[in-house]
Amino acid sequence: MAYESQRRINDYLNRFSDSITYEDGSSLKQLLSVSSNSHSLLSLGDALNNFQDVNRLIKQSDRFTQQVGEIVAPLLRCIQNYRAGNFVDAYGSLEKSANSFLQEFRSWESAWAMEALYAVAYEIRVLAERADRELASNGKNPEKLKAAGSFLMKVFGALAGKGPKRVGALYVTCQLFKVYFKLGTVHLCRSVIRSIETGRNFDFEEFPVRDKVTYMYYTGRLEVYNENFLAADQKLTYALSRCNPRSQTNIRMILKYLIPVKFSIGILPKRSLLEKYNLLEYSNVVQALKKGDLRLLRRALQDHEDRFLRSGVYLVLEKLELQVYQRLMKKIYIIQKQRDPSRAHQVKLDVIVKALKCLEMEMDVDEVECIMAILIYKNLMKGYFAHKSKVVVLSKQDPFPKLNGKPVSS
Repeated sequence: MAYESQRRINDYLNRFSDSITYEDGSSLKQLLSVSSNSHSLLSLGDALNNFQDVNRLIKQSDRFTQQVGEIVAPLLRCIQNYRAGNFVDAYGSLEKSANSFLQEFRSWESAWAMEALYAVAYEIRVLAERADRELASNGKNPEKLKAAGSFLMKVFGALAGKGPKRVGALYVTCQLFKVYFKLGTVHLCRSVIRSIETGRNFDFEEFPVRDKVTYMYYTGRLEVYNENFLAADQKLTYALSRCNPRSQTNIRMILKYLIPVKFSIGILPKRSLLEKYNLLEYSNVVQALKKGDLRLLRRALQDHEDRFLRSGVYLVLEKLELQVYQRLMKKIYIIQKQRDPSRAHQVKLDVIVKALKCLEMEMDVDEVECIMAILIYKNLMKGYFAHKSKVVVLSKQDPFPKLNGKPVSS
């Protein structure tokens, strides 16, 4: 047993050394992918639990410089702890290994180890999340993901200069976004966004498509939170148009935010799209907007409140109420036009009150007048009030302007 364990460990050490000697980034990436649960790394974890003198093997080997040894020794402890399910200890060891790896990476002139660095950045985030869950379950303060964010900022700094390594900056930025969104500290995204979008060292189109899609997805979500719906539409549409069409999960993630953005600028999705990507929680919102039925909108928000709150789109959907009132007014206008075309543009407030009552919305004339004033002010409806007769006088030309991709201002 001890002999077989030692053989497996020596095999890993030799492969690690060869990867660096021959600048084989792909092989090095596999050796660093702790959470991949590959058979070779799982069996290595078992071997490490059976053989306790790993440091002696590293020191005796003439294949490792001191710097590389400082990468490998804590990395093996990480793999051992990961296999045993001790994620806090695994993260601590990985962080030591990752800092040593980053120091070596800085000294390598070419970008041959970029894929390996991606693996380090990914593993730091994933193991930090698992370590925090372990800490929280033991009643301790979950602090590792915050530490992972600090490390990833160091990685970003190593890639932010001129030269071939800068192509990796966007991947690390996306890992940072995932950390900040998880921690609820999205304001920290601003500094890296400024570096990417205003830095002279970066040409956005030079980055890999995968990273550009992820970047646009997260920055699009940020624009949703900031209620910059035109910018959100542009970024999320970019992500959707370039997302791998076979990646149904990623397309669904993008649409989950893009659909509410489209609502806000007056564009409704087809039922087939909602069915294809299992986004039927938006179906009643679509119907509410089509029918001018505020009750249906509120029911949709209530039925899926937790889901909409978790994804951060609840407030976006809640602000669709004005569009619902606009659709209702338009339906009343169309009915009046069919009955008496000459007087269609004159809508009595009492008629609107009755229409709302049919939808089980109890409002008095004063409340309705206030809503109509807001619709006119927001340019969702063209017209004016005849206060004495309690009538909304609609414009005879284009009384209900289309949003044309422009959001209703708040």
